[in-house]
Amino acid sequence: MRRTRLFPHPVTELEDVWITMADGVRLAARVWLPENAEDNPVPAILEYIPYRKSDHTRPRDDLNHPYFAGHGYASVRVDIRGSGDSEGVLTDEYTVAELTDGVAIINWLAEQPWCDGNVGMIGISWGGFNGLQIAALQPEALKAVITVCSTDDRYADDVHYMGGCMLLDNLSWASIMFAGTSCPPDPAVVGDDWRRMWYDRLKGSGLWLDQWTRHQHRGNFWKHGSVCEDFAQIRCPIYAVSGWADGYSNAVFRLLANVEAPVKGLVGPWSHRYPHLGEAGPAIGFLQESLRWWDHWLKGVDTGIMQEPALRAWMQDSAPPQRSYEVRPGRWVGEPGWPSANIESHRLALGAATLTDTPPEPAAPARRLRSPLFTGLQGGKWCSYADGPDLAGDQRADDAGSLVFDTKPLDKPVEILGAVEVDLELAVDKPIAMIAARLNDVRPDGSVTRVTYTVFNLNHRDSHEHPELLEPGERYRIRLKLNDVAQRFPAGHRIRLSLSSSYWPLAWPSPEPVTITVYPANSTLILPVRPLREEDADLPSLPRPTGSMPAENTIIEPAVNDWRIIQNLNTGQFCLDIIDSEGIYVIEETGTQLQKRGHERYSAIGNDVYSAEGETEWTLAFKRDGWDVRTETRTHMTADENNFYIHARLEAFESDEPVYEDEWNITVPRDQV
Repeated sequence: MRRTRLFPHPVTELEDVWITMADGVRLAARVWLPENAEDNPVPAILEYIPYRKSDHTRPRDDLNHPYFAGHGYASVRVDIRGSGDSEGVLTDEYTVAELTDGVAIINWLAEQPWCDGNVGMIGISWGGFNGLQIAALQPEALKAVITVCSTDDRYADDVHYMGGCMLLDNLSWASIMFAGTSCPPDPAVVGDDWRRMWYDRLKGSGLWLDQWTRHQHRGNFWKHGSVCEDFAQIRCPIYAVSGWADGYSNAVFRLLANVEAPVKGLVGPWSHRYPHLGEAGPAIGFLQESLRWWDHWLKGVDTGIMQEPALRAWMQDSAPPQRSYEVRPGRWVGEPGWPSANIESHRLALGAATLTDTPPEPAAPARRLRSPLFTGLQGGKWCSYADGPDLAGDQRADDAGSLVFDTKPLDKPVEILGAVEVDLELAVDKPIAMIAARLNDVRPDGSVTRVTYTVFNLNHRDSHEHPELLEPGERYRIRLKLNDVAQRFPAGHRIRLSLSSSYWPLAWPSPEPVTITVYPANSTLILPVRPLREEDADLPSLPRPTGSMPAENTIIEPAVNDWRIIQNLNTGQFCLDIIDSEGIYVIEETGTQLQKRGHERYSAIGNDVYSAEGETEWTLAFKRDGWDVRTETRTHMTADENNFYIHARLEAFESDEPVYEDEWNITVPRDQV
């Protein structure tokens, strides 16, 4: 990445700015301004997240926000209530208080002497979510949003549940936030009140995993903050951005299809990162692309951005299966809108183990499926963060426990863009069951790369809100929609559909081992085929990644990101063991030493679904002259046929002396999950 301090406008930074809410709670902000903004007011850009502006996101903030300020914007980074240096207690994602505060912040920005009254919001993940949610509240000053790696649907397409199945990322993400919300504010910012604020957080934030596990169906808990409940409430322009390795790419297509306000979509090969920091590459000049969006909607400058295709997507070339990629080969393609008339549905009939253009004669017999519990160990993480080898690996191991259906070697390339669908006729032998479906690229050397997938709770076949028990032996017609994707299958490769009854440890297993009977003669795979388009060659090129020049960090202990699959041949236990450590480093600008280390283990024994368990441990530490604090959290989750069991522990230390501890032992009834 190119880093620079040479901007059209000199930049002034306001390090600690306080924004007072209606109830008196003060929110902490950093503000970057063009030097002459007091005399010549400019639009404001807001990023509003809970990840600690003074330390944890400081390097990224220093990369992004001065760049916007140097190009004529007031760029503002605010800690959400109860996080970082802001007052209050954070008790969950996207609370009413958070969104109400967000509207108040926008109104405050519009009234500042350095702001011309026009405000935009930008954010990735949490900040992308609340950008959409606040847009739906329609604050007058909010004129445009850039939402990166976010969703419109908090139940069906978020870190907690997928297709009605409970994701193990629900435990993983809850554990990260369990640790994050237990951290104190910086006494250099908030003063002597920091200990009281810390204690309030330790005592009041709670165990979010409890409520996330209790809400197993799509109800009001998840509908809150899901803008898909009423897309019409979004009336300002939206630029939706994601990557194929991210967990949130589907939302880009739904926003394009459903929001009536102007929407653009951009999907690259990236994981859960801003595209100028994108991995797998190629990364792009996303800050420059963002400026084109802001200039158009906040300044009224015709940058040409709205004359370009509504959707730009990275058409991935075939690549060997790897747990991480430095660069994912491919090319950019564009579509004028979505859904696109350029996409052709191509149906393939399932045979005994084949995929063909026409149903085979004689019709394929029924096939039975009971996958080993370890089917899914090569599934990677639901949402890749590119913090280690977290992508799907070679699918041959998982395919061994699956039903597979292959095409013949392709006689010409096939390219797809959009959602692959599978129409299945099936029966089960238990009242609660799940199924996983994967579309794979079978390469001539026999290696198998996962292209896209889904998991689906069959009890949710008619409704995520009101699931119904299955009747063993009864035949059901199920339509599965896999994650949207853009992929090129070269000539000589085969396209494979793989079906399994387990996908551990990506999704929690059904409460009993299940045998699924699939009826291939009445089942179909539907590919969204995209013919080659000459217009793709005319797409304007994207600039190289560029940002501001962040302050230096001194590395004391390097980061470690390690994934291991461990099998104990004596006990039959298999385990996915993950070390996720940012190491130990010092932010030279503030003198603060930071440590963030996580250890996650997901294991089971043989095919015993009741042996499945997840364990997480997180340590977050902050040290500076006269300030030495640390929080440690541990979470353990198991289940039997009827309940989930959660044990959690929180400990806080000052100068290595314990100052607070708490413990939770929780039983949550299973409800068709």
